[in-house]
Amino acid sequence: MRYRVVLILFLACLFAAAPRARAQEMQYDRSGLVQSLLPMVVNITALAVAATPPPQMAGAATEPGVASSEQKRALGSGFVIDPKGEIVTNYHVIDGAYEVIATFSDGMQLEAKVEAADRLADIALLSVAPPSPLKATEWGDSSTVKVGDPVLAIGNPLGVGLSVTGGIVSALNRDIMETPYDDYIQTDAPINHGNSGGPLFDMRGRVVGINTAIISPTAGSAGLGFAIPANGARFVIGQLRRFGWLHPGWLGIKVQQLTPNMAEALGMEEPRGSIVAYTTESGAAAAAGIQVGDIILDYNGKALSDERALLRGIAETAPGTRVSLTILRKGETKVVTATVGEWPRQQWERFDAPVSPVKMTQAIEPNLGLTVAPLLTAQRLRLGLGPEIPGILVTAVAPGTDAAWRGMAAGDAILRVQDRVMRTTADYVPALDAMRAEHRQFALLLIQPLKQTRPGPEWRALQIAPQG
Repeated sequence: MRYRVVLILFLACLFAAAPRARAQEMQYDRSGLVQSLLPMVVNITALAVAATPPPQMAGAATEPGVASSEQKRALGSGFVIDPKGEIVTNYHVIDGAYEVIATFSDGMQLEAKVEAADRLADIALLSVAPPSPLKATEWGDSSTVKVGDPVLAIGNPLGVGLSVTGGIVSALNRDIMETPYDDYIQTDAPINHGNSGGPLFDMRGRVVGINTAIISPTAGSAGLGFAIPANGARFVIGQLRRFGWLHPGWLGIKVQQLTPNMAEALGMEEPRGSIVAYTTESGAAAAAGIQVGDIILDYNGKALSDERALLRGIAETAPGTRVSLTILRKGETKVVTATVGEWPRQQWERFDAPVSPVKMTQAIEPNLGLTVAPLLTAQRLRLGLGPEIPGILVTAVAPGTDAAWRGMAAGDAILRVQDRVMRTTADYVPALDAMRAEHRQFALLLIQPLKQTRPGPEWRALQIAPQG
């Protein structure tokens, strides 16, 4: 009996020790992985001249009325992508710098030259002249990354020097309203100021993202870090290498993701695709016959997760390429062919952010709480609308209405209600009544907002009848 007890205890200890041994082995594997990655990551120091306003405006104790300048030092991170000395970082790390220094894990410091950079993509390509070949990173395929995957972030947080943090992938395809193409990997690996431009590694030591942004109520990490996916970064880097600037494709359209309310207004059973809010007169989309109000279901035979996926697909298509788009127009599906053009950078210059609306109530007025008036020349100039574009002006928005909740404000213009063009104020309420006659709960209004985050009209689905 005693023998059996001893044997059972021995086996229990043996099996209990096995997980501990595996955990220890994994710990050693991780530390070995980190040691192999550190030489590939650099601290970036960027020196720039920051102009300061005249002292009477800033309250500085220098000669009154004279503007001055002072040296600004930005600290960030980067990583080697070519043994010959090619390094990647964020654009915002080196923006305006007259001198950039890359410091390696062994203490070696090399002056870096900015070879090419793009503000919108927030990626910069640097070069250094190393005394011997550098150890370069390997790219991973960010399309295979899954929520829950473990990741490592290496960088220079708050300028303290190369540091390693770990976490998991918290979410994919995050839109943090930086660009029309946002597709960030979200991670809870602690990321702080100074980590910008550093790599996000998978557990095989491959770069799956470039750490770029954090969201935090304080200046430090709150577990909300965001990385540019490796596949998108590689596209941008290829463009920077080839052209010296970003050279994406463009169709000349502004689109929005179709929401459930929009789908209801259009009589669709479920929201699918992206609705066209605007086409440029000389753009490829207009030339292909794509119209405002069309719903784009796929791009070149590929289904789209959202409107940003469509815009990324267009951007990554070389100008001059013929592509097909499946569109839905008034209940009928058709395929159109377009030739991708070259993207005009000025199309996406930023405007002031829209004001936050008040909370809505259940009140639904016949005019949706919008007071309208003719659109005069002065208002057209402010809105950037030519005289050939019909529309009416919103002069007031009643508080507590759905329109206020959806962000509409005095100074906006209404161009269409569904497919009805607003040529005069007399067109407005009858168009809403027509939607009510079809027993719709929502109506689609094409708006030219006075305050915009991205230029061009946009659709708003406003409640016109009680839900129930």
